[in-house]
Amino acid sequence: MKKLLSIILILAFLLFIYSSICAFSYAQNVSTDIANSVFRLHVIANSDSKEDQNLKYKVRDSLLNYMNQICKDCSSKDEAIKIVEENKDTFKEIALNTIRENGFSYNVNINIGNFEFPTKSYGDISLPAGNYDALRVEIGEAKGQNWWCVMFPPLCFVDISSGVVPDESKEVLSDNLSDEEYALVSDNSDSSIHFKFKLLEFFNNVGLITAQK
Repeated sequence: MKKLLSIILILAFLLFIYSSICAFSYAQNVSTDIANSVFRLHVIANSDSKEDQNLKYKVRDSLLNYMNQICKDCSSKDEAIKIVEENKDTFKEIALNTIRENGFSYNVNINIGNFEFPTKSYGDISLPAGNYDALRVEIGEAKGQNWWCVMFPPLCFVDISSGVVPDESKEVLSDNLSDEEYALVSDNSDSSIHFKFKLLEFFNNVGLITAQK
């Protein structure tokens, strides 16, 4: 009886290890695919004061307005990043001008890189936590609350309470993801999809997946 119990325990342990490896591999592949399909914006305020937080949103709006002008015909993330890199100095100039126009004298640091993001929802689209390529804008001492959005496909909102992502943006995102991957970020009603999304969050939050290129 003890021998049979030992065999059962060993088999159960091996099954657990196998399932964990499969789950990790799945989460890693999906996280990487999602991260490789979007280019994000990360704006950090000088501080958490009301004035600095309001300024953060004004800088955000100015940058998004410019981004929409120069990237309106982009069909891929790489194309969007290339355009932003070519116009990096202009992005900084726009941010600085917005700051000056609002009576502040903060400096701005702008970097394009791969940064860590928490799980974030944009209307009816949710992106799991992970590392994503992004344009990071640091205002002044950059000690205030962050603001995140997606520059490509354009999922950013001036009024995110609208809760609806433009169909054009969804189509671009859908074209760059598999059917299941797109369902993971857009369908919260299916219990199995919801479980898989939580699986992505778990592995990313414990730091096992970086989703870097």
